[in-house]
Amino acid sequence: MKALKGWFGEKKSSFWMWLSLDKSTYQRFHNVIVPTRNGTTQVDHVLVSPFGVFIIETKNLNGWIFGSENQPNWTQSLYGKNYSFQNPLRQAFRQKKSMSEYLEVDEPFIHTVVYFVGDCQFKTQLPVNVLRSGLGRHIKTFTSRVLSPEEIDSAVGKLDRLLTESKLTTRDHLRSLRQRHSSTSICPRCGSGLVERTAKQGPTAGSTFLGCDNYPKCRFTRSA
Repeated sequence: MKALKGWFGEKKSSFWMWLSLDKSTYQRFHNVIVPTRNGTTQVDHVLVSPFGVFIIETKNLNGWIFGSENQPNWTQSLYGKNYSFQNPLRQAFRQKKSMSEYLEVDEPFIHTVVYFVGDCQFKTQLPVNVLRSGLGRHIKTFTSRVLSPEEIDSAVGKLDRLLTESKLTTRDHLRSLRQRHSSTSICPRCGSGLVERTAKQGPTAGSTFLGCDNYPKCRFTRSA
């Protein structure tokens, strides 16, 4: 049921992109599984344009949504019950790094969008790239041409080959996800290294833990 709901949400996003964005300017790729140095990452939608590469992460959720940019988990409140889900901005952070490496496009030219397609309301202030509507309108606010025709052709060619030639499947991605989240050397959130750190304050002062080497951009920690 969850997989079907996710599939339906992705189809709704595809429809709105088809309706609002010129396909000759924004070349579209859907359900892309990208190989990385430490596993895979799955991206719902990728748009390649002169104005940059856009990564769209789709969430098909109803009810009230609570969260903030730095919280590890957000909350969905539905019919009086609360459900926790991973902060999708953190998910998009890893997707951006992976896509930058794979396409050889500088990270500032890759834009992430989290698009909620269900019947939901945001009950806390969220960043401007977290949307409930206006996906095409938001993407078209990026008007500076940052990619040359040659860079666009290169990115499109790599994505075309990935979708037509790669043997990676959703099952492979889920297996990679489990391995990444059990690793003690690689950050599961962004793919950087994990290093041993010592807590300097609070009730755990003096104890050691593993933290992401990409801190403060990535604040992932786990027990050593």
